[in-house]
Amino acid sequence: MSWAHALGQISARAVVIRDRLRRLTSLLVVLAMVATPVVAGFVSNLRLAPSQPSLSLDEGRRGSGHGGDHGRSDDRLDASPLRMWAVYAGQRAGIPVRALEAYATAEARIAAEDPGCRLHWSTLAGIGFVESHHGQIGGRALGADGRPSVPIFGVALNGGPDIRAIQDTDDGRLDGDRNWDRAVGPMQFIPDTWATAAADGDGDGDENPHDLDDAALAAAHYLCGKGGDLSTEAGWRRAVLSYNQSTAYLRDVRDRASLYSRASAVGLAADSGG
Repeated sequence: MSWAHALGQISARAVVIRDRLRRLTSLLVVLAMVATPVVAGFVSNLRLAPSQPSLSLDEGRRGSGHGGDHGRSDDRLDASPLRMWAVYAGQRAGIPVRALEAYATAEARIAAEDPGCRLHWSTLAGIGFVESHHGQIGGRALGADGRPSVPIFGVALNGGPDIRAIQDTDDGRLDGDRNWDRAVGPMQFIPDTWATAAADGDGDGDENPHDLDDAALAAAHYLCGKGGDLSTEAGWRRAVLSYNQSTAYLRDVRDRASLYSRASAVGLAADSGG
């Protein structure tokens, strides 16, 4: 698959998905007003996709080049159109619902704040998969609060084989290591990068790299800042390579983002009659 073709697929399907999502959201809002039992039955009958298997590589290894409290209840989206869409599309794309909510919310936020960036949620999802299987690496579970059941720390960035050497920059505050930095959280930010990219994606007043809502929005800001217009091949490549300077990483994210975009677009097209 060529870069232009893959990026074209992602961009084109982004437009299709957004248009159908708007129509689906409007329909769900109307249904919720006049036929709540019907909507509840529709959602309850959807079967969630199984969790992705754990990665068979050192935790954080692929996130080593860039930039909590588990149990906080978070049901703010349970009956929202976003939750309904995430259940609907997540099944088809094979993404945990809670992760898909975080990626889609980050896309919406960055579209309002930086409309010229044109970041699509599938790029964030591609990175989230490669970095930590959406917070599920090593058999973890992604909680309703958007945090992995066990915090994710990458390998020590001590200059070993295929590993950058980054001495401690935060006195171990985020990564627990006072000698070397380690990538942290489901999007694998190193402390120094988090210090400049930190974001509060869920509005709880805390900027926490272990929280996928916060990490996804921070990643969106970071990618847009580095890549400019991500609907172009040059912008998208520049953004993803700034996250991790590896052509293999770039291909993995591209392929995964294309797969997610294609799967969710096919699902929405098939089930909305489009």
